[in-house]
Amino acid sequence: MGLAGMVFSIISITLGAILCWAVTAQSHGFRLSTLGVILMVVGAVSLIISTVIFATCRQAAVGRNRIFDRRATDTLGRTTSLHEELS
Repeated sequence: MGLAGMVFSIISITLGAILCWAVTAQSHGFRLSTLGVILMVVGAVSLIISTVIFATCRQAAVGRNRIFDRRATDTLGRTTSLHEELS
């Protein structure tokens, strides 16, 4: 979900607000403002869930160990190796 879910949620909230407050049409006993309220509620819940998922995924990526193996060669052809482990 993450970032894409956040974008979808914001678009859903925006469309819901437009339907709720800007459109006054009614079709066969169903008001579009009702659909707007539903979209805003679904968008708000989805935004909260996406934010929590995005925050926990970003936090977990920081705690992982990183290992780097590097090899360098100078102009005389001598090589040196370096092994780093970062926590």
